Amino acid sequence: MTGWIVVIPVKAIGLAKSRLAGDVAPETRAALARAFALDTIETAAACPVVEQVVVVGDELELGALLAGRAEVVDEGPRTGLTAAIRRGIDHARAAGPVPIAVLLGDLPALTSEALEAGLAAAARHPLAFVPDLDGMGTTLATAGAGQPFEPAFGDGSAARHAAAGFIDLTLAEPGSIGTGLRRDVDTIAALEAALVEGVGVYTAAVVAGLADGSLPHDHPNQVRNRKGTP
Repeated sequence: MTGWIVVIPVKAIGLAKSRLAGDVAPETRAALARAFALDTIETAAACPVVEQVVVVGDELELGALLAGRAEVVDEGPRTGLTAAIRRGIDHARAAGPVPIAVLLGDLPALTSEALEAGLAAAARHPLAFVPDLDGMGTTLATAGAGQPFEPAFGDGSAARHAAAGFIDLTLAEPGSIGTGLRRDVDTIAALEAALVEGVGVYTAAVVAGLADGSLPHDHPNQVRNRKGTP
């Protein structure tokens, strides 16, 4: 195996994207969380430098959704994001040293080309990370084959990764990091910005449902998918 293994932690759909709760109905929030995750997973699976995608979460819930498009590792007792990521990394490296990337599952504007460019940049550094557009969080953290890997996602994670010796790819490799790799979606404003950039088919379908009233809380924005077609 020479390509990357990408680990994507996915929170239980009913609990995910809590910051959207004040803006959309519970059914819509769950539908959006599911769509963000599916778009991110499919993008990673389509990336030519990715050998395998490992999704950590509720095995019963995700297994039905993914239908073989990625390997699902059950998160076990829900003890938080860090524990889920550690479980995914350990699973990925069980067969030996491989390059690992941890990618958050709420990047609906990410394309496989942008991920490929980001991973190519990461491959030039033993440890690397990509901060989100706010500069506070992290959307991607990587480690070369055999490199000790203890990513520290969550609030303020960009500073923690930098302090731990991870290279900030937006500084070291600025031409290689597209906004889709940094645009995590936690709020309506972030979703609106992602829609302008272009989102994957699952997110586009959910937002189209909002616009035509088939889902709660109509949303006025016109939807553009990655082909730029309304």
